[in-house]
Amino acid sequence: MKNITLKHFRVLSAVTKMGSMAGAARSLHVTPPAITVQIQQLEQAVGLPLLERIGDKTTATSAGQIMLRTAQRIELLLAECRQEVEQLKGVAGGHVSAGVVSTAKYFAPKALAAFRQRHPGVEVRLAVGNRQETIRALRDLELDIAVMGRPPENLDLQSASLGPHPHIIVAAATHPLAGQKISITDLTNETFFIREPGSGTRILMERLFEEARFDPIVGMEIGSNETIKQAVIAGLGIAFISAHTVAVEIADGRLVMLDVAGLPMMRQWYVVRLKEKAVMPAAQVMWAFLASEGHRFLPQPIAEWKSTL
Repeated sequence: MKNITLKHFRVLSAVTKMGSMAGAARSLHVTPPAITVQIQQLEQAVGLPLLERIGDKTTATSAGQIMLRTAQRIELLLAECRQEVEQLKGVAGGHVSAGVVSTAKYFAPKALAAFRQRHPGVEVRLAVGNRQETIRALRDLELDIAVMGRPPENLDLQSASLGPHPHIIVAAATHPLAGQKISITDLTNETFFIREPGSGTRILMERLFEEARFDPIVGMEIGSNETIKQAVIAGLGIAFISAHTVAVEIADGRLVMLDVAGLPMMRQWYVVRLKEKAVMPAAQVMWAFLASEGHRFLPQPIAEWKSTL
């Protein structure tokens, strides 16, 4: 049945609806011989008669009824498809697959929630992962948009800056170096809790330490900013971390930012998308929203690092 077309189905439906070949021809604005040819082609493809004459009316055989039910399902799917496409055109519907690196989860969900309030008909699917996972999802066309740090150079991306992204070294509030002006080398005897390989924070930390020729004591590799924060609060060590992930803990005195020369290390947040991926209207509107208003959702710098931004 590989040669069956939508036209065949519609002709069969018209014949059974109108009760005759002539009636179907009138409703479809074609000639009766054209209808006859379409039915013959369809019956040849199926291998069974599809129509029979009962009195003065043409009706469907058992095989014809099966084909008619299939035609109805096809028309229903096409109608649903048209409706979804129309919704996309008006941004009244559709969906966006958004990815954020794990460090961005401290502000990105607020931005997406604000977008949903403005466009309640758009379904937003959020994926959180580390830098490598987010880059892979972009490359594999799983994401429409992603929020991350420095865009990877090996992908052809469009990007827009959201705002500054400071990185600092934090310690427990009672740490003996709190409040002192120090250098990286003053941290030689300190134990560091660090992010896992592949995370943006880990990559940035390694670059900083390499430039300073500093070899830290690593207490543990941890794939969660929350776990790192709790370990530092408990006084088990210190950490190089995004300032946006610890703003609350610094504000309430559970953590302090160590006054290390050369820090904060400043980078930028970006919203990115793969150029080769088709951009639907809903994704286009989210892109415009984040590019123009995403900066409003970044954690505000507190007094301890405000003067350096």
